[in-house]
Amino acid sequence: MITSSSNQQIKNIILLNKKAKARREQGLFVAEGRKMFLEAPGEWIEKVFLSESFFEKENEILPDGIQYEVVEDHVFASACDTKTPQGILSLIKIPSYTEEQVTGGENPFLIVLEDLQDPGNVGTILRTAEGAGVTGIVVSRRTADLFQPKTIRATMGSIYRMPILEVDDPAAFLQRLSAHGIQSYAAHLRGKESYRVQDYTGPTAILIGNEGNGLSDALAAAASRLVRIPMEGRVESLNAAIAAAVLMYEVHGQRN
Repeated sequence: MITSSSNQQIKNIILLNKKAKARREQGLFVAEGRKMFLEAPGEWIEKVFLSESFFEKENEILPDGIQYEVVEDHVFASACDTKTPQGILSLIKIPSYTEEQVTGGENPFLIVLEDLQDPGNVGTILRTAEGAGVTGIVVSRRTADLFQPKTIRATMGSIYRMPILEVDDPAAFLQRLSAHGIQSYAAHLRGKESYRVQDYTGPTAILIGNEGNGLSDALAAAASRLVRIPMEGRVESLNAAIAAAVLMYEVHGQRN
């Protein structure tokens, strides 16, 4: 049993929670909670840590052969990013996907995120994307880290099931998508047509930009079409995650 916060494994969990560099170097991220453990693909789980009180009550949750450590409750709490830990956290291998895995398929439906900064928005979009039938997520390198604790919690497990690709130049990437027949629709204040009058039944990419600045000029120029979400009152635009949800479910509705 781990009884000290100075234990190297506990220190490493804290490091992985705080530092993107450590996550990249080790190829691991921390997933807290029962749901995140139960939904993780078995081959992705590196190791599991359980508080002493959780282990005493729910040790049957552990499948045979899994590596785990039991941790004194106060030490376990010190390693967690949440204020009210559930008593179980997992070290998960960061997945890697090829461009073909993310953008291929018979009728791709993609979300492209450019420089979103709020981890809650990014995680919520991933979760909504799974629900709306999105087949792949593309993010710019300046988008909030997908594997930081707040993003992971907001995905509610969708991080395990959504193929994700990080790209250096979203505009150049979009041009490659266009060459493969994927039409891209950018939510934009300069959009002339409503998002509702578009045809999303073919290969489709939806573009969502930074919360404060929207899409870059380069990415907007590379889009097949700029579309708008009609606004009433004095509201100029929607939260990025809400705008993404509106557009994703329009695509979902047309395809189903």
